[in-house]
Order: sequence, then C-alpha cells, then structure tokens
Amino acid sequence: MKSLAQTKESAGALISHNGFVYSNLRKRLFRMYVNDPKKGWYCHMEIEDSRIDAGKAFDWGRTSEAYAKYRDIYPEEFYRKILDRGLCKEGQKVLDLGTGTGVIPRNMYQYGAHWTGTDISPEQIGQAKRISEKAGMNIDFRAVATEEIDFPKESFDVVTACQCFWYFDHERVMPKLAEILKQDGRLLVLYMAWLPFEDEIAGKSEELVLKYSPSWSGAGETRHPIWIPDVAYEYFEIEDHEEYDVMVPFTKESWHGRMKACRGVGASLSGEELKRWDQEHRNLLDEIAPEQFEVRHYAALAVLRKKG
Repeated sequence: MKSLAQTKESAGALISHNGFVYSNLRKRLFRMYVNDPKKGWYCHMEIEDSRIDAGKAFDWGRTSEAYAKYRDIYPEEFYRKILDRGLCKEGQKVLDLGTGTGVIPRNMYQYGAHWTGTDISPEQIGQAKRISEKAGMNIDFRAVATEEIDFPKESFDVVTACQCFWYFDHERVMPKLAEILKQDGRLLVLYMAWLPFEDEIAGKSEELVLKYSPSWSGAGETRHPIWIPDVAYEYFEIEDHEEYDVMVPFTKESWHGRMKACRGVGASLSGEELKRWDQEHRNLLDEIAPEQFEVRHYAALAVLRKKG
C-alpha cells in the first residue's frame, strides 16, 4: 500500500507526507491509499473534515456499490423543476460537482445538455463511468476534488452541486466557479433529505445510525432553504430558491440499501460495525415497515447567477 499523490508545496495544494495526502486549508485531511493487487489498481480516498461528523473519517468509495444501486431516488418532479428554470437542457454545457455515481448527469442526459461530472472518490467515478457507458451515454467523468478542478475560463453554462455543496472549501471554490462559468452562467445547488420527525420509518432508521455513529451530523433534518456561504455573494447573486415536499417510494430492501449508503453507515463504519448495523436495521424494518412504503422527504434548490 502506497500513496499515489503528486506533491506540490503551494497555497491550497494537496501535500503528500508519510503516505497520506493533506489539504493545508480548513482543517481537512485527505488520505489516499492505493493497492496494487494482481487484478489492477484500487484507490481509496478517506476524508476528515472538522466541520462534518466531528471530524470522523469517511470514504465514499467504501459504499460506491450500494450508492450506485440505491441512491438514484430523485423523483421526476425534482428534475422537472430544474428544466422549468431553463437549466441543464439542450445546447448547454453543464458541470456536475460531487457527482458521485453520476445520478444527476445520467438522469438529465436525455434533455440534451453536454455533461461533465467530477468527484473526489475514484470508486464513485468508476461506478459513474460503468453505468453511463453501459447505457450508451457520452459523459466526461473525472476523479478530482472540487478544490482542484481546472477548466478553461467560461467553459460552462451551468454548474450543479447536488447533496455536496457543504463539503467544499468555499473560499477556494467560489471564485473558481465564477471563472469557469460563462457570462450570465448559473450555479444550481440541489438537496433532498428525509424528514425524521415526520416519518416514522425515517426517524427510527436515523436513530439506529446515531447509535453506531453518534457524531453523524446528517441527522435531524427539517425544511429550510439551502445555506449559501457569505463568500458566494462576492461572485454570485441569488436568483431563485424553492423548498417542497416529495414522497419517495421504497421497498424494505431499497430503503435498507439507501441507509447503508449514507455517510454515517457504509462510508464510515468498520466491517464489524457494519455487519451488526446491517442485521439490526433489517430486524427493525421487519418490525415497523411493510414491504413497500413511501418516505417523506423535502427537496430544495437554489439558483445563483454569476455577477456581470
């Protein structure tokens, strides 16, 4: 096991040391592990961020398979509200940040935009490429942290960020996004979360996540507009925002998979912890859930226009 990092000592760069990759900003730590088994290379990106889960390490690559299978759950209304605002459609070039397994580009591909997707996790990008190529989609997926993206000026009409905006180092990212967006370009921030205080199944499942990950900061969601950091207003102005409820259908198996693919479970628990959580959550669903059900979520979007 050895580090794959390319090192450079400059402001905001990733710095390699003793097999780990460190970010020298905002108390963030990246560890990049690379195995070289006979069947090929495998890369793992572990992240610690003092703002998230009290700094507990997580790695989306550990849950990429479940993420690809169980987190493609946004309803048609979610995408329709994007299109109704004239975004992510034919004739536009769109960059999807924190793309994960490419859920947003893959579901909106049919509307004709030219998509690029980036994500810090090589495993997530691997899943995105596999699924999109199998479907015959021409999407440019790249494994790169948002802080390190490097595109020419005015490359995109729209930049999207779904379920990931709060992970970024906004002091570094916001000027980059303004630079790579065309004049009058838009930044679209998207989010959807279950409502644990209004939905019994969601609430009980969340309690179990907290039993195994007490510092998980993804719990306790209520309806609210998407948070936009102050630095964003130096480069963008709010054009529109909306918050609305959606009922999302699940089976016991798909809800179990959705919960497993969350940061507080599959991305952070040890193998033994995950095994115990898996059995306990299955038992819980057998007690409280029918075979098919809906879970109440709220969704939110914020459209930011690049300043002239």
